[in-house]
Amino acid sequence: MALGSVAYAVDDSPISLIVPFPPGGSTDIAARIIQPVLSEHLGRTVIVENKPGAATQIASSYVARSKPNGNTLLVSFDSHSINPVVRPGALPYDTFKDFRGVTFALRFPLVIGASKETPGNNLEEFIVAAKQAPDTYSYASTGAGSLNHLAAEDLKRAAGMDILHVPYGGGGPAIQALLSNVSNITFLSYAALKSQIESGNIKPLAVSGDKRLRDLPNVPTVKESGYPNFEAYSWIGIFAPAATPNDTINTLTAAFAKTLNTPQVKDRLEDLGFEVMATDGQSVDNYAQEQFQRWDNFVKETGLSLE
Repeated sequence: MALGSVAYAVDDSPISLIVPFPPGGSTDIAARIIQPVLSEHLGRTVIVENKPGAATQIASSYVARSKPNGNTLLVSFDSHSINPVVRPGALPYDTFKDFRGVTFALRFPLVIGASKETPGNNLEEFIVAAKQAPDTYSYASTGAGSLNHLAAEDLKRAAGMDILHVPYGGGGPAIQALLSNVSNITFLSYAALKSQIESGNIKPLAVSGDKRLRDLPNVPTVKESGYPNFEAYSWIGIFAPAATPNDTINTLTAAFAKTLNTPQVKDRLEDLGFEVMATDGQSVDNYAQEQFQRWDNFVKETGLSLE
C-alpha cells in the first residue's frame, strides 16, 4: 500500500472510473488528473474508461448494473440531473434510486464566449445589440437538453432577448461554429475555450458562476452584468451503484477528498477553471436532486422544447 494511502478492504482488482464522454472533454480531463493520485491514496490500480454515447446513458447504465463493490464508479456530469428532465420515465435506469453518491468532486462555471465578429466586448453590450436586432444572432450548444442549452435559454428569458438556438454534437463543433462565424456565442467550460480565448479567436463576455475566474479577472460574471439571480454551473460527481456498502463508500469518499486537495491535483484543476468541492456522498445526492428540480421546473414553466 502506498505511503499515505487509506485502507480499502475489498480486493486488488482495478477500480474503474467510467467517463460518459470521449477522451478530451472536461470530464475526461478531470478524471485523468485525479486518477494517478487517487491510485496512490487507495493503494490500488485506478483506470479511466471512456464509455460515450446516448447523452451519458450508456455509461450510467453500465455503472448501475455493475457489482456494488466500489470497483466501478461513474464520473458523472451535469447531464446526470438533466437526463430525467429530458427523458422523464424513459431512461434505462433510475437516476435517484440506482446510484449513491461518493463525492461532489468539482464544479465549474460556463464562460460565454463570442466570435470576433459578434458585437460587444462584454455581455451587457451583446445583449443591447441582440435586443436591437431580434432574430439576428444565434448561440451554439452541445445539444438540445444540455446544460449550456438550458442556461442560455434561462439567460434569454432574464434578458428578454431573442437569439436562435443551434445545437451541435459537442463542444468542439460549437467552438468551430464560432470560429467560422456561423454562430455568435456559446456557453462552455473555460477548459474548452481557454486556448481560443488566449489566442484571441474567441472573446469572453461573462462567466456564469458567482465569482470571476482566476485566469479571467477582467471578465465579469453574469450577476455583475445585471442579472443578480443568474447562476449556472457544470459539475462533476462520483457515483457508485446504489447497493454499495457504507464502509466502501466512506473509504472512497476519504480517498477522493485527499486526492482533490493534493496540491498537484488541485492546482492543475484550478488552472483549468475547476472549483474543487470534495464533499461527501450525501451532498452530491442532494445537489443532483436540486439541479433536477431547478431545470425540470424551468422546462415546465417555459414550455421549452428539448427535441
